This record gives sequence, C-alpha cells and structure tokens, in this order.
Amino acid sequence: MAKRKEENFSSPKNAKRPRQEELEDFDKDGDEDECKGTTLTAAEVGIIESIHLKNFMCHSMLGPFKFGSNVNFVVGNNGSGKSAVLTALIVGLGGRAVATNRGSSLKGFVKDGQNSADISITLRNRGDDAFKASVYGNSILIQQHISIDGSRSYKLKSATGSVVSTRKEELIAILDHFNIQFFMKATQLEQMKEDYSYIMETKERTKEQIHQGEERLTELKRQCVEKEERFQSIAGLSTMKTNLESLKHEMAWAVVNEIEKQLNAIRDNIKIGEDRAARLDRKMEEQQVRLNEAEQKYKDIQDKLEKISEETNARAPECMALKADVVAKKRAYNEAEVLYNRSLNEYKALKKDDEQLCKRIEELKKSTDQSLEPERLERQKKISWLKERVKAFQNQENSVNQEIEQFQQAIEKDKEEHGKIKREELDVKHALSYNQGQLKELKDSKTDRLKRFGPNVPALLEAIDDAYRQGHFTYKPVGPLGACIHLRDPELALAIESCLKGLLQAYCCHNHADERVLQALMKRFYLPGTSRPPIIVSEFRNEIYDVRHRAAYHPDFPTVLTALEIDNAVVANSLIDMRGIETVLLIKNNSVARAVMQSQKPPKNCREAFTADGDQVFAGRYYSSENTRPKFLSRDVDSEISDLENEVENKTAQILNLQQHLSTLEKDIKHNEELLKRCQLHYKELKMKIRKNISEIRELENIEEHQSVDIATLEDEAQENKSKMKMVEEHMEQQKENMEHLKSLKIEAENKYDAIKFKINQLSELADPLKDELNLADSEVDNQKRGKRHYEEKQKEHLDTLNKKKRELDMKEKELEEKMSQARQICPERIEVEKSASILDKEINRLRQKIQAEHASHGDREEIMRQYQEARETYLDLDSKVRTLKKFIKLLGEIMEHRFKTYQQFRSFRQKNKPNLYYYINLFQMQCLTLRCKLYFDNLLSQRAYCGKMNFDHKNETLSISVQPGEGNKAAFNDMRALSGGERSFSTVCFILSLWSIAESPFRCLDEFDVYMDMVNRRIAMDLILKMADSQRFRQFILLTPQSMSSLPSSKLIRILRMSDPERGQTTLPFRPVTQEEDDDQR
Repeated sequence: MAKRKEENFSSPKNAKRPRQEELEDFDKDGDEDECKGTTLTAAEVGIIESIHLKNFMCHSMLGPFKFGSNVNFVVGNNGSGKSAVLTALIVGLGGRAVATNRGSSLKGFVKDGQNSADISITLRNRGDDAFKASVYGNSILIQQHISIDGSRSYKLKSATGSVVSTRKEELIAILDHFNIQFFMKATQLEQMKEDYSYIMETKERTKEQIHQGEERLTELKRQCVEKEERFQSIAGLSTMKTNLESLKHEMAWAVVNEIEKQLNAIRDNIKIGEDRAARLDRKMEEQQVRLNEAEQKYKDIQDKLEKISEETNARAPECMALKADVVAKKRAYNEAEVLYNRSLNEYKALKKDDEQLCKRIEELKKSTDQSLEPERLERQKKISWLKERVKAFQNQENSVNQEIEQFQQAIEKDKEEHGKIKREELDVKHALSYNQGQLKELKDSKTDRLKRFGPNVPALLEAIDDAYRQGHFTYKPVGPLGACIHLRDPELALAIESCLKGLLQAYCCHNHADERVLQALMKRFYLPGTSRPPIIVSEFRNEIYDVRHRAAYHPDFPTVLTALEIDNAVVANSLIDMRGIETVLLIKNNSVARAVMQSQKPPKNCREAFTADGDQVFAGRYYSSENTRPKFLSRDVDSEISDLENEVENKTAQILNLQQHLSTLEKDIKHNEELLKRCQLHYKELKMKIRKNISEIRELENIEEHQSVDIATLEDEAQENKSKMKMVEEHMEQQKENMEHLKSLKIEAENKYDAIKFKINQLSELADPLKDELNLADSEVDNQKRGKRHYEEKQKEHLDTLNKKKRELDMKEKELEEKMSQARQICPERIEVEKSASILDKEINRLRQKIQAEHASHGDREEIMRQYQEARETYLDLDSKVRTLKKFIKLLGEIMEHRFKTYQQFRSFRQKNKPNLYYYINLFQMQCLTLRCKLYFDNLLSQRAYCGKMNFDHKNETLSISVQPGEGNKAAFNDMRALSGGERSFSTVCFILSLWSIAESPFRCLDEFDVYMDMVNRRIAMDLILKMADSQRFRQFILLTPQSMSSLPSSKLIRILRMSDPERGQTTLPFRPVTQEEDDDQR
C-alpha cells in the first residue's frame, strides 16, 4: 500500500471513534433487519455496504450483496463463490493478485471464455469524517474493470452515480483516509518504520550536500577573486574593433544586395511558369472538349444499342403472340373448309336425288304397266343389303378419319422437331467453324506466339523494327500489349481479357509523329474496311505510375494491375491510363463478386470487378460474358489445342448425330405423308361408296308399283327436296363466305408474323456493327481520358514546381526582410557596397584573427567581466542553498524533538542515548502493540483452557507461535504443526482476533475459519468472534463459512448472506435451500 497518513503514537487507543446515531436509514434499500428505531453504535465511514461481481473467477454474476454494519456471515457450499467475494474485496480495493493467494496475475481472475471482469464495491461515507463529502455524498462506489490481458482500470463514483475520478491515486487517498490496510500494515508498524527510515536518509543526504556545498564555496570564492584581479589588468583594443564594426556594416548590406539579386531571378522564373500554366490550362480545356465529344459519341452508340435491345425484347412477346395467332387462324380456316366441303357434298347428293325423283315421276306418268310382287320383295331385300353396306362403310370412314388425324399430328410434331434440330445444327456448325478458326490460330501460335494476336502481327513487328533501325521512330513502338504482360494466376485469363478487350492488340507510341508512321505501316498489312489494332499515344517513361493513393484494395482479391507481371513501364502506364486497371478487382466466384460489389458498399476506389467467367460486375449492374475461353493470354497452348480438338471432334460428332436424326425424321415424315395420302384416298373412296349406295337405296325406294304410286306424293317429295337444296345452297354460300373471311384473316396474320420476324432479324443485323462501333468509341474515350490525365499530371507537376518557386520567393522575401532588419540594426542607414559578401567575410576573418591574437596576449575584457559575474552569481547562489539546507536540518531536528516529547517515559533514553532516539521510539511503539497482541492471545486461548506463547523478533521480522491445549502450564508447549485440525483452527482464530484487536481498519474479513473445528471449538470460536463484534460495533466483520449458521443467536446486528449452490452437473438434493425469512423464524 502507499504511504499512510500519520497517527499520534503517544497512545495506541488514539484512533478515530464513530459516533452514536440512530440507524433508521442504515443503507439505501432500507433493510428491515437493521435496528429500526433503536439507538446503536455503528460505523459511519469505511465499511462495505455492498459488492457486485461480473465474470469474476468462475462466476458469471454474483451479487449484489448488501452487508450489515456489524457482523455478516457469507454461507454456502463449496464453489458457490464465498472465496470469490473475499478475493474481489482485495483486488477491487487495489490489492495485487499475489496477495489473494489465488493467482499470480489479474488476468487469471477473468472467467474462461470472457474478455473482462468487473468488480463494484460500495463504501460508506457519512458523518464528519467522510472523504470529500460534498463530492461523493453518503457512499463511494469503486468500480474496477479487469481486461483479459491483465490490465485494470478504475472508476470512482459518487452516491448519485456520477464519475468523480479514474486515477488510482484517488483510490489510495480514500484507503488512507479510511485506514483500510492489510495484515502488518494494518498495525502501522511497517509504515512507521518506513517514515523514520526516510527521515533519517533525508537528513544524512542533506548533511552531505551541506558539506559538499561548503567545500565548493571556498573554491568559488578563490576563482571570483582571481577573475576580478585579471579584469583590472586588461587594456582596450578600440581601433581594431572600430574597423571590425565598419566591415560588419558593409557585410550586412552586401548580404542584402545578393538576396535582392536572387529575388529578381526567382520572380522572372515565376512569370515564365505562370505563362506555361496558362497554356496548359488551354490544352486541358481542349482535351476536355474532345473527351466530352468521345463520351457523347459512346453514349449515343450505347443508347442506340440499348434501344435496339429494348425494341427486340419488346417485340419478342408480340412475335410469339402473332405466331400463336397464325396457328389459330389456320386451324379455324381448315375447320371452315371441312364444313364447306360437307355442305357441298350434301348439296350434290340432294341434287342427284332431285334428278332421280323427277325421272321417276316422268316414268310413272308414262308407264302403265304394273310391277309384280317378286320385284318389290327383291327391291326391299337389296335396300336392306345396301343399308348394311353403308353402315360398314361409315364405320370404316370414322376409323380412317382417326388415322388421318393421327398421321397429321405425327407429321406436324416431326416437322417441329425437324426445324428445332435444323436450327441446332446451324448453331453447332457456326460454333464448329469458330473453334476450327481458333484451333488454326493456336496451332500457328505454337511456332510464333505473336500470331495469336493476328496473322499479320509478326510481319508488322518486322516492319516496325526495320523502320526503327532506319530512324523513322523517335522511340520504338511497343505492342501488341497482350504479348508484353504475363499472368500470375492462369485462372484469371478470361477475366483479364474481358477487362482489357481490344487493348491486348493495341500498340503504344511516344508521340503523334510515331503514330502516323505506325499507321502507314499498318496499311500494308490490313485491307481497307477491316479493323486495325488501336494505337495509344503516350509519352514513354521509365517508371510505373505511383497509384497507391487511388488504387482499389481488398484483402482477398487482387486488382488487374497486381494480377499481372509487367516488365515494361510503358505497357503498365498505358493500361493504367486507358483502362484504370488499378481500380478493377478480379473475383473468381460470381456470387462472391455480386456480394462484394452489390450487397454491400464496394471497396474504396473500386469501380467494377470481373469474374473468372469473364462477367462484368458494377455496383448496380451485371453483364455476362459472351466468351467461354481466353483467346490471347492462355499459357498452356498444347492444352488449349487439345481441348479445342476435342471440342471440334465433339461438335463434328454432334453434327453427325443431328444429321442422322434429321434423316430419320425426314424418312418418318415422308412415310407418314405417304400413309396419310393413302388414308385420304381411302377416305375419299369410302365417301364415294357411301354416297353411291345411299343414292342406289334412294333409287330403289323411289321405285314403286304403278298401282300404288302416288304421283302427287312424289311431286311433294321433289318439292321438299328442292327446298332442302335451296337451304343447303344458302348455308353453303355462308360457309364459303366465312371460309374466305378466315382465309383473309389467316393471310393477314401470316403477313404480320413475317413482318415482325423480319423486323427482329433486321434489328439483330443492325446491332452487330453498332457493337464494333461501341468498342472503337470505348477505346477513343479511354484514349481521350489518358490524354486528359496526361495534361492533368503535367499541370499538377508544373503547378507544384511553380508553387515551390513561389514558396521560395516568399522565403527569400522574408529572408530579405530579416536581413534588412538585421542590417538596419547593425547600420541604420543603407550603405552602397561595391565588394561582395565573400570578400568582406574574408577581411572580417583576418581582422578578427588579429584581435584574437591581441586577446591571447592580454585577454578579453568583456570575457573576463562575464566570467567574473558568472563566478560571483554562482558563489552567491550556492551560499544561499547551503544556508537553506542548514535551516532545513535545524527544522527537521526540532520536529523530531517535538514528537519525542510525547513519550515522557523515555526521557532517560533521550539524555543518555540521544543518537538512537528514533530507534527507541520505534521500539517502544512495536513493544506496545506486541504486548497488547500477546495479552489478547492468552485471554482468548483461556476460553478453552489452552495456553500459548507468541515470540516477536522485530530485528528479523519473524513471529513464532506455540500452543498447549488441555492442562495449561503443567504440559510442555507444542509447535502449531503438532496440533489437531480443530485445535489448530481454534488457535488460528484466537491469533487472528488478537491481530484484529491491535488493527485500526474499519472492517475485517475471515474465510472458512471453522473448517476443521469440532462443534465445541466452533461454538467457542463463534462466541469469541461475536463477543468481539459486539464490543466493537463501530467495526464491520465479514465471515465466510460453509456452515449453515442456523444455530446463531437472534440479533439485529447479525446478517446472513446465503450463496446459491454451484452449477456442477450433479443431481439435486431432495431438500430445498432455506430462505432468509425461514432462518429468521427458526432463530
């Protein structure tokens, strides 16, 4: 603990005593177990009102526990947290971890799995002896936070909860004020010893300083006399010093002249720089105009593409609807045609019947012969046979009609599948052709990698080399850029190609003159109208741009710049200018890329990302790649060739399978069409047979014998037949009109469908050249951005230089002002100086050497005067300090003399052994305390008829205890180790109570004092503790025990706090814990 406040040691009983007060408001909760309405003696300051623990040791939460002002028993089973409360009191009040015997470090008190522990202790702060009562109020809350790393912090709060301090020094001051101490320091022996040792050491040091000071004073006085004598013997050197001053005047204004010349030169440079800055501003404005035009062109093309895409997507549903409408119109037309043909056949049959009826009537009118009966029977028999035959033909007609419908459905289905497979065959053929072209390029690139960038690239590069050797280029162009970069991760090849696009085939030129030469060379190898590789114009540099301040960063994913190995700084700078590769992230997984860019805020400086599949991801958009494999950056050419050969072989086999399938479908269609024609022919034959038989039946039915024939009836029948014919004819005309109308609707629907299909195909054809234009416009935008960035960097660099010059001008102007001010101080009027500052400096140095030579022989008066003044001041200062120290020694002696007067019983020692005064004072204090401790110890042991001795060795700072139970002085004293467990525990309690009797701390804590005692010893020890507590109601006692304490006498001064059982996984005992109220009832 820190140094405690002093006590008057004239009497050990001179401790602060609490007042008598009425304990109606013992604590903030108004506990009913305190003496309500009864006048008792209770402590006002320093006792513990409550404690609360969180994540301390093995407990998640303990408390808050509210303690009484006198006796408190904390009871509970092992592991319930009793010892944790005591440990927390020591640690929470600033004690070290080793003092708890529970660990060597504070971090060991933090519960496993937690990051910190918290201790809250409330101390009472009432009455006249309260600590800063106006600040803290009636209580002080001490909160300690222990981190997992072993560090701790404090918060000292007032009764209202406001934080007063967070410094440990404030806590130490509180503990000093309340006299809260541990073990030996509680008796104040250690503190007293430290105080006296410190005083003696201070006195000895002070005497040594006085002795050294007196010796130094003698030496200083001698030096002071020597300096004064030397000063009297020095003569002046006024002439040379006057000349030196004149040269200094000229030197001061010569420096001003040189600075003015430098200022004029700097101003001229600044004027030239400002003119150049204005020119750069104009170039930047022109470049911005070109960039705006390029961006507008790019936006226009993009808008056109988006419009085409939107129109195509918008027409797709309409196209599908029109196709469905065409199918419906065709079906309706076919149904109308079938109905019309039926009506037509019916009309023909009725017409034929009419002709037969008319013929029969004529025959009946002319004929007079009568038919015979056998003929009639023969006609009826034939009619029956014909009807049976008609019925059979009708059944065959229905069956054939079903077969016709089945064949038509099969043919339609086969034709649809045939068209689908035909389209699939065309797609596969296109893919096969593309793969075969890629395969050819890859095979060519095995012998020359540059051919991957185009078949003309090797020849173009040879032409570039020839032109460079002939001096046509300022710097040799670099390209294609894709051949100058290398991948760190081959899996990102497609992602990087999708990002860089046409830049992989681009070339870099140092200036526009080199660009024109390169364009002329390209005309030899690229036909007019074909696309040429883009050319980037950028000043060649030997160092890569420093893009750390604007580059994107993510801990898990690289940028395009970091994913590439680029040896040529020109290539890296061009890709940074044109594509901003330092701001583009590469994320292999598509879903992760969406999460990084769209589900959350994109990383700083990141504007887009690409996946391993080549998909482009923005913060609000996602574009899928059309390519499935890299074309330029693949390293394993053999593997690519092998994969492409396998793919070509697979596509060829796929085409053969599709063609075989098409052939099979064509055969099926042809066979079904032949069967359909046969069925249709058979169907027509059956129709004709049915009509013929029906006609024959009608003819036979119309033949009657002359005598039974009623011509009038036949005429009526003929008239009725004519009416039917007229109705059928009218119905047939309506059906014909409906059929013609449906036919026109069908043709109209087919025309609409063909028109929109043609429009969609036209839109698709328009989109292809626009995509090429968009790529070129994109390259142009990037080129203009690079140009703008180039001028911005030049402008920034130039402005930095110009600002540096301006700052230099300001500094020079300030320097000029300072030099002019210094010159005016040296020489108020300006002097026209013809010599330079360097010449004047040499003359000044020569004159100074002469003056120094004179000083060497005679000495410098001013220097001697200065040395004399310094020696005199040093002497006087040291003399003052020595006098002050002597006064301090005298005052210290007087203070110690004053303290000593309080011990009248040791006056003889003062006269006889005055040099050992402090030793005897200390010895007297310790003897008084040890004597009190021994008396208490003997008195307490006698309660059980024990005898004991306590031997204090103050010199070696040791204590030995011996106890004899039973017969007292008749038996020999035994060492504590020879006692039984109960005897040792009882003796220990007596020893602790003896220490408590001489300690002045406001509260006492004791853990498991009765563990090994039998019931008799426990009862006696308990009575001793309670008796001491009753006699010291101004002290607080906190006793921890696993016993239930149910046998305690009933008292309002005793409070029992019961701990909850620990959670250890064991089964629960069949009884429930006793509550505080039940325990009070039992007592």
